[in-house]
Amino acid sequence: MNFLGLRTTAGRFRFFAVLEAISWAGLLIGMAFKYLPEEGNEIGVKIFGPVHGTIFILFVLVALLASREFEWNWKTTVLALLSSIPPFFTVLFEVWAVRSGKFAEAGAPGGTESPKTLAASS
Repeated sequence: MNFLGLRTTAGRFRFFAVLEAISWAGLLIGMAFKYLPEEGNEIGVKIFGPVHGTIFILFVLVALLASREFEWNWKTTVLALLSSIPPFFTVLFEVWAVRSGKFAEAGAPGGTESPKTLAASS
């Protein structure tokens, strides 16, 4: 069973986009506990800082792989990479990319993988 869709490039992109947004939320909550109380607690930032950094790097790599796999133009690639900077924009980019057909190539059945991947898997 492929519940998360990690076998496809689009599924991996979706997974890391959501994971990056979740790690952003954890980091923002950790920062709130560090800076808002008078005697802040740094444990949230110490935990979620490295976690978010690692997931950020993985998202950038997956975005570059998706760009190559789906033959995105440079504007779409730059948008994907920039979406990793503001909180939660990776999910917004993923929704936009699905709706605008960025995860499909002409003639790809199902619209979630490119012909290159389909040919390699057969």
